[in-house]
Amino acid sequence: MHLPLRLTAAALTLCAMSALASPAAALEPLSSERYINDRLIAARIADRIRRECPTIDGRLIYAFQQARALERYALDRGYSKQQVDAFLDSKADKARIYAVAEDYMGRNGVTKGDAESYCRLGRQEIANRTVTGSLLVAK
Repeated sequence: MHLPLRLTAAALTLCAMSALASPAAALEPLSSERYINDRLIAARIADRIRRECPTIDGRLIYAFQQARALERYALDRGYSKQQVDAFLDSKADKARIYAVAEDYMGRNGVTKGDAESYCRLGRQEIANRTVTGSLLVAK
């Protein structure tokens, strides 16, 4: 069973520093907000790795904390709770995030059905201390 995008994506993010709220009219669409999207993509990659690699687990409590931090980041930037919820519930944005994650994994040697390829990428992400790696732990 997959975690909801809201938990998976936000869960797998780094703690964000608070930013000054901007006027709503000046905000770019959440689908274009790089910091948020990058962390949601990292969360999706980490989720796929933890599900496919038998020697890597997800740091789920940490991921949940990061999800809350990402939500706070968006709210502090001036996005409303309704805007955040609509973005996280958007099927089109979810599909886009998943596609970017799959493309990244493919470009980094992951092959569907090959658990070791997921493990290799997971170990690399952990060793490189990436956002994705921060959401994973070797068993």
